[in-house]
Amino acid sequence: MRIVGRLVLMLALALAPGDGLAQQVRIKDIADVEGMRENQLVGYGLVVGLNGTGDRLRSAVFTRQSLIGVLERLGVNTRDQERQLDTRNVAAVMVTANLPAFARTGGRIDIAVSALGDATNLTGGMLLVTPLLGADGEVYAVAQGPVVTGAISARGAAGSVTRGVPTAGRIANGATVEREVPFRFAATSQLRLSLRNPDLTTARRIAAAINASAGSTVATATDPRTVSLALAGRDSIGFLAQIEQLRVVPDQVARVVIEEASGTIVMGANVRLSTVAIAQGNLTIRITETPQVVQPNALAGGQTAVVPRTDVQVDDQAERRLGILRGGVTLEELVRGLNGLGVGPRDMITILQTIKAAGALQAELEVR
Repeated sequence: MRIVGRLVLMLALALAPGDGLAQQVRIKDIADVEGMRENQLVGYGLVVGLNGTGDRLRSAVFTRQSLIGVLERLGVNTRDQERQLDTRNVAAVMVTANLPAFARTGGRIDIAVSALGDATNLTGGMLLVTPLLGADGEVYAVAQGPVVTGAISARGAAGSVTRGVPTAGRIANGATVEREVPFRFAATSQLRLSLRNPDLTTARRIAAAINASAGSTVATATDPRTVSLALAGRDSIGFLAQIEQLRVVPDQVARVVIEEASGTIVMGANVRLSTVAIAQGNLTIRITETPQVVQPNALAGGQTAVVPRTDVQVDDQAERRLGILRGGVTLEELVRGLNGLGVGPRDMITILQTIKAAGALQAELEVR
């Protein structure tokens, strides 16, 4: 049977610079200052107050040991009665957060809470005090607060319904920053801009725009990702604030990205084709089963039988004709030409792969 894919999404990422309609963007939207980044934090904690949807203490050993440890620190000895612990109101969770650049002591950050054991729902639970560690093992924040999942889960005797993920939630402003990440931003004499999409042409354009604005050579493109800035006694804050508002035209590699699982195709604006002829058609086979029941005569002494009836139809789509896509076409003309062939998304993916194999697609082809 012919498989009909989902609707193809074709997006032009930007217009080609040669079209005269290239879009200028701010430097702050395509580059970051090295050193000004987030840091990941992680911690292990307990969520209490669940309505019977927590971990099973008999199977979740880490939850039982953590609960005993918490109670002991609060002066409650339960080790002698460990086997009698049988509550489902507690869940072990992993707590993660991103520590923003220049976060100060006492500031608040959001955290994410995810179940670690066999808990079924964290809604309504309270996260106990949880230290959040950085990659160096130091505590940078402490988290606590009510967990909000935004999910709905209901269960009856013969059925259940779940919307969202009730075993993962968030706590807005749920952690307090206890340690700052040192970064002497104002005292540095040299900074580097890091492009989010490395490209040599874009890096050169950024350096040229900065030098034209500063009136001297202060920026140098050292590689496709990096632009070095020599501050030379300038106010680093004010100079960067001026630089990030400058506008440049980012360049991009001609690329076609295909997501076969969903039938999605995304093309860059610089994609071009050499002249190529295309003929496409699918072989469709339809098999229809219409079994017929045969009854014997009343006095024949026979038995009822089922006689199979099979109808096979073959459609080789011979009406499809050869189409020609001219060389040097723009993205719009390429999309119009492919749509004019009357093909579906799955067939279009095959066509693009075949054009690339023939050497007529002047772009990178990335299949995911």
